[in-house]
Amino acid sequence: MKFNCMRSDLSKAVSNVSRAVSSKSSQPALEGVLIKAYDNILSLTGYDLEIGITTDIEASVEENGEVVVSAKLLSDILRNLPEEIVRIETDERLITTINSGTSEYQIVGISSAEYPELPRVEELEEIKIDAPVLKDMIRETVFAVSDNFSKPIYTGSLFDIEPGVLRIVAVDGFRMAIREEQVECELTTKFVVPSKTQQEIIRLISNEEKVEIIVGSRHIAFKIEKYTIISRLIEGTFLDYKTTVPSKCTTEFKINKRILSSAVERMLPMTGEKIQSPVRANVTPDEIKLSCTTSVGKATDSIMISAIGQEVVIGFNNRYMLDALKNADTDEVKIEMSGSLSPIIIKPVEGNAFLYLVVPMRLSAEA
Repeated sequence: MKFNCMRSDLSKAVSNVSRAVSSKSSQPALEGVLIKAYDNILSLTGYDLEIGITTDIEASVEENGEVVVSAKLLSDILRNLPEEIVRIETDERLITTINSGTSEYQIVGISSAEYPELPRVEELEEIKIDAPVLKDMIRETVFAVSDNFSKPIYTGSLFDIEPGVLRIVAVDGFRMAIREEQVECELTTKFVVPSKTQQEIIRLISNEEKVEIIVGSRHIAFKIEKYTIISRLIEGTFLDYKTTVPSKCTTEFKINKRILSSAVERMLPMTGEKIQSPVRANVTPDEIKLSCTTSVGKATDSIMISAIGQEVVIGFNNRYMLDALKNADTDEVKIEMSGSLSPIIIKPVEGNAFLYLVVPMRLSAEA
């Protein structure tokens, strides 16, 4: 294998596909990037048996070939080369020589035969969505994905597609996030995409083009600009989220999310990783009184509001509430409650673009 290419193009491509490379694996090839040079195209792949990222860049290929090289080592070398043109060649012993300007490196490669083949996504359905829309939908829900692998189905988000509508739903047992957008699609389907895959989608989207989503029976592919992400789908039965949202509320009010966020943040000094104490909210028709009492002290604050319905005293995890408010894509939100033991709902004043649900925490007796 022998080729020349632009160092910046290769460095960027290696950096991006390396995000799917295993940091530590019993298979050394999985810690590397697969490089294929054919017909003036350089194909690069990273794969950890769960998620794969591939891309092609232009190159001047003198000899076709394939090799696997350490992702970290190659990335470090490319980042520090002195010139923009890089020349790479591999001999019959898989010794890979990298030249740029006066610099030369020789690193040991691995046969491409030892690299596992990426899954083939047998296309059952195809969806196209505007890249910025998908990026926002994922970013505003993925924070609520569970990190508890005892229930693998919740370590991903549900993509629930109905004719003209896409919903992304994430839940971790303590909160739920739902984002909805109108899309040009006549399909009806559901699938669960791992959190890691979604994080990589966010990182790779950088323009206004459409993302092509190819759905298979066990795997899914996202085509983003010059990159393709191939991921397994999580199997299992996802929560029936529509029945989880309370159908009626007994207390509701509208509020600027920044005002509420600031007040909740002022409770943070009383809590920490070792101190998990709820924020107490006493909601009356014209005021929310917030308080947080822990072993280190007590904080109180209040916000003027105009609430409709019953007075309620409810406890909540301040960080879960802040996550929801931070990701709400409007300045003003509507808060709905159905008593002290039902989830708090955060939604837009108009429409149903998002819905965040925060499960209440039990309160101790307090004056």
